[in-house]
This record gives sequence, C-alpha cells and structure tokens, in this order.
Amino acid sequence: MDVRNRRNDEVSVFQMPLHYPRYSKEDYQNMPEWKLDRVLADYGLSTYGDLAHKRDFAMGAFLWISPNHPKLYQDKSSTTN
Repeated sequence: MDVRNRRNDEVSVFQMPLHYPRYSKEDYQNMPEWKLDRVLADYGLSTYGDLAHKRDFAMGAFLWISPNHPKLYQDKSSTTN
C-alpha cells in the first residue's frame, strides 16, 4: 500500500505481515540475535539495543496468555500436569 504525501510527494510503504510469529517464550530466549532482528524488522519494530533488551521487547510484543493457547507464554519445561 503506497501512501503519498501531497505536500512534498514522498511515498511511504507499510507492509503488515499476515500472522503474528508463533514462537514460545523458550524460543525467544534461545533465538540467535540475527533471527530476532529479522522477526522484529518484519513487523516494523526497532532492532535497537542489546540482545537481552530485544528478547524482552519481542516477548512483550508477541506473547500473551490466550484461552486457546495458554502455553504460548510459558517455558516448555515449566508445564504442569
């Protein structure tokens, strides 16, 4: 989708991915920095900061507790039966 600014004819392109990433908390905690940068950049989010900051930011942006998927925000090792 192109959006033109009528004052100075600048073009801004915004492309929203179709789906949220389906990574678990454990996946983000073990994800290499280059892959984390790619995930954040794909959603137009900042890749600024150290690795710990990027991981915390990604988990805050993409993980939530859902009635359909309550385990998304849990470590795979911390599930209880």
